[in-house]
Amino acid sequence: MSQEWIQALTACERDGRPAILVTVTEVAGSAPRAAGTKMVVTGDALHGTIGGGALEFTAIETARALLDGEVTELRTQSYALGPSLGQCCGGRVSLMFEPVRPPALRVALFGAGHVAKALVGILGALPARVIWVDNRADQFPATLPANVRALVAEEPVAVLAPGHSHILIMTHDHALDYRLVRKALSLPGAAFVGVIGSETKRARFASRLRADGLDPARLTCPIGLPGLSGKHPGEIAVSVAAQLLSAPPVPPAPPPESVTANKCTGCVTPCGPDGP
Repeated sequence: MSQEWIQALTACERDGRPAILVTVTEVAGSAPRAAGTKMVVTGDALHGTIGGGALEFTAIETARALLDGEVTELRTQSYALGPSLGQCCGGRVSLMFEPVRPPALRVALFGAGHVAKALVGILGALPARVIWVDNRADQFPATLPANVRALVAEEPVAVLAPGHSHILIMTHDHALDYRLVRKALSLPGAAFVGVIGSETKRARFASRLRADGLDPARLTCPIGLPGLSGKHPGEIAVSVAAQLLSAPPVPPAPPPESVTANKCTGCVTPCGPDGP
């Protein structure tokens, strides 16, 4: 059995892309594929197959409608292949549509100092996906929460890309902080962009951003809820985490739609020249 769907789900989780896992749950009579066959449908791609033909075409359309509607619950549907879909296979197939959506909190965290370490401990207990970036490999702890991926990057700015709901910058280098802020505000979308520092730091960054042709209005600095003003790294981390949870989630930009070719790839019980 093809494992393409497993690789596709792994890639969707890594990239934060929503998908629908389609599973053949029950088969009666002649059908393109056996029960347990799976495929993954995203907004612009198809991974695996449940046999092609009208059944697969209909399943893709249904899956993409669920994606467009941001449905989160399981759906099941039974199809009579001959009467309903006009396939030569005359059996009946039941499909399960399972939405697989990334968490709303998708954080890119730059810097592995004391505050970042404390913040990762909090985010690790939340429904979140965190990419943690620093150019110093020895600053990362030996173990990380399951939802946190550490990335050592010689040039952290190159890591920044669309798809994050929140971008947090707290490196050991003010010049690097500025380059990250400038790149973050240049990305498409409206991710939360926060940098650790004082009002004075924000004023300096805002002046430079305007000189570089960027609007500093979206820059949050200092970070953290205004009412939580403790200076301990743990207190700052709690304040920042609370701010992230209170900010409205930013959905990823929808990918363009495409339709997979309608083709049949064979049946579990082969069809004769006049049907099954």
